[in-house]
Amino acid sequence: MHSRYEPIAAGDGRTFSAYVAEPAHANGHAVIILQEIFGVTDTIRALADRYAAEGYLALAPDLFWRLEPGVELPHDKAGVAKAFEYLERFDEDTGIDDIGRTVAQVRARPDFAGKVAVLGLCLGGKLAFRAAATLDIDAAVTFYGVGVEAHLDEADRLACPLMLHYGGRDRYAPPAAVDQIEAALPPAPLAVLHRYPEADHGFYTRGGGMDADIAHERTQRFLQQALGAAS
Repeated sequence: MHSRYEPIAAGDGRTFSAYVAEPAHANGHAVIILQEIFGVTDTIRALADRYAAEGYLALAPDLFWRLEPGVELPHDKAGVAKAFEYLERFDEDTGIDDIGRTVAQVRARPDFAGKVAVLGLCLGGKLAFRAAATLDIDAAVTFYGVGVEAHLDEADRLACPLMLHYGGRDRYAPPAAVDQIEAALPPAPLAVLHRYPEADHGFYTRGGGMDADIAHERTQRFLQQALGAAS
């Protein structure tokens, strides 16, 4: 596996960057990793590396680039406050377009003939849900997507398989919101929602223990089924 940054052509003629992790033994498919509100941090890059190690071409686009390129914030009090400032200024629809441009650039690669999944955490989880309803992708995974319940009018437009993971102790995506989301989803196998009663927000990448392991195993099986055998 090796990594680099790659420019992505935006719709307005400018470019933004994506962290790219190239697999040593490719399965022919790609996973687009969508950031949390802290930016494309070490955590997001490590997650891209993990999926590349499992055979996927993995890209993590910088979705805050219009606000400030290369945002990387710590998880301390000041970092959280700054992250919420960026979130307030972030235009979701423009972000969705940037995700679509990233997907299109992957599909345009001369050495790529596989399928593309989008996987997002927190803010990225909501964007992954919306991408499943609006973009040309083959699968989507959301981890503790915050605010999905505000976009449930898009649930009937889901155009690809979707898996969602939520922790029972997540104050940013509380059980009442998850109930709304689950009730609005189309039935399995198009959409499947998993709950982890003892898990908190961020459990997949920040010390989730067995819940994180189970969620990753479920995600791997889901992607293998949705994307198919190695191409």
